[in-house]
Amino acid sequence: MKKNKVLVTGGLGFIGSHIVDEVIKDNEVIIIDNKSTGKIENLKYPNHENLTLIENDLNEVNLDKVLINVDYVFHLAAMASVPLSIDNPIKSTNDNLNATIKLLNACRANKVKKIIFSSSSSVYGDNTNIPLKETEYPLPKSPYAASKASCELYLKTYHEAYGLNYVSLRYFNVFGPKQDKNSQYAAVIPNFISALLEGEKPIIYGDGEQTRDFIYVKDVVKANIKSCECDYNGIVNVASGRKITINELYKIICETLGYDVEAEYLPERKGDIKHSLADVSKMKKINYEVDLEHFENQLKETINWFKKELKI
Repeated sequence: MKKNKVLVTGGLGFIGSHIVDEVIKDNEVIIIDNKSTGKIENLKYPNHENLTLIENDLNEVNLDKVLINVDYVFHLAAMASVPLSIDNPIKSTNDNLNATIKLLNACRANKVKKIIFSSSSSVYGDNTNIPLKETEYPLPKSPYAASKASCELYLKTYHEAYGLNYVSLRYFNVFGPKQDKNSQYAAVIPNFISALLEGEKPIIYGDGEQTRDFIYVKDVVKANIKSCECDYNGIVNVASGRKITINELYKIICETLGYDVEAEYLPERKGDIKHSLADVSKMKKINYEVDLEHFENQLKETINWFKKELKI
């Protein structure tokens, strides 16, 4: 991806900043981020000559002005928390769905080539048809998941009605450097690592036998870029296609760190799903495949980042 003008909403966040770091050298990049969870420190090149940063809420920005001559949009800005969406469903809807509709309308008006939307595996809910295919009917269990499913429908509608090209990437459990340990969304790995490094007892919600499909953040970045470069329009799971229990994950992290600490088990959280595993066959539509051999090395990279961040 070179010599394009791109917009990254939520570009100071965990995944968004990784995308910016990857594309900034060869492309002109605009970031819109209200800094509710993102931070400048996440950027590798915060003063790069190709970067324009707009510190504002997506709903407050004049998008027609921002999107002049923009080729591609990576849309990651959202209230990315199941618990927070349950506490405040109206704000979740405004931040996620209403802001996305506004962005889609501006993309259509300014003839953006393609928008890549960061969706979520939470749209599947407690669907037991494992591994989960993109054709499954959405069964959201939270306002957050419902907003993501609704956004996907609007993307499809804008493609069919106005010809706006798109890919909706349904992320499963993303992990890696720069993930906020205080995040309430898909943050089990940073929570485990930071608790162990800081001498605290890690918490596992439920019995720990719930399963997740983890994917490294750099694979997510590559999937976003590949989605721009391909001709496909539609929904794609972004995952490893391999499941692991939370108990097994905790054991691997302890072994990697050389720790022997018993976790504290608390009741299941409202809105959390029991099992999650993706059918990743559709990733070939965006010409990408995850290498499954590097999971433990990716965990080590993540641990090393947290050690540096926590000065341990």
